[in-house]
Amino acid sequence: MIWIGICLLVVLALAPAAVAIIRASTARNEREAALALHRAQLDELDRDLAVGLIAPAEHVTAQLEVQRRLLAADASADRAATRGRRHLGTWLALGAVPLAAIGLYLTEGHPTLPAQPLAPRLAAMHAEDSRTEELLVKLREGLASMAPDDPNIVRGYLLLGQAEAAREHYAAAASAWHVALDRGFDPELAARIAEAQTRAEGRVSPASADLFRRALDAAPKDAPWRMAAEQRIAESEHGQ
Repeated sequence: MIWIGICLLVVLALAPAAVAIIRASTARNEREAALALHRAQLDELDRDLAVGLIAPAEHVTAQLEVQRRLLAADASADRAATRGRRHLGTWLALGAVPLAAIGLYLTEGHPTLPAQPLAPRLAAMHAEDSRTEELLVKLREGLASMAPDDPNIVRGYLLLGQAEAAREHYAAAASAWHVALDRGFDPELAARIAEAQTRAEGRVSPASADLFRRALDAAPKDAPWRMAAEQRIAESEHGQ
């Protein structure tokens, strides 16, 4: 079935070029017919002059008019033929497009490959999300049961924040990272929290801008995230 679809697409892509080629061929035929007609008219004028049906002056005038029409028809047909040759180049280019597309398709796929319906993939994604949520629930329960002075609690909340940020749950990520930040200020972590809050709220709030400033004040001059933090502060000031 896929090859039928590919053939239909090829036909649709090449149809304009095919029409142009047909028109060019028609123009050439019209040119030949016009030339034959005007030559016949010239021959007829010569016969009329020979048998005395028209005067020499009338013959010259009529001959000039036929020649003028002949030149006009020839020029018009030449323009149409030139357009036809240009369209032929377009047809060749369009013919190369589906061939290239088929070649690219065959490098990664094949018509005999089984279909991949959307529903099973969505079900697999949902199952993966469920497994991730179960792991995060266990992590939260483990962190809640830790003693406040446990040195691993900071590492646990950092891991929880990273997992939430990976799922684009930025408010939850900022909340988890805040717990770790309260145990000891770290400029890079503060910038992460401010960025997560900004993405969760859709704007740079005053609290996030203040956290960006605190992070910049404590960060080394060569911190790779310094420029991004400065841009966020500028957005906050511009929004105000």
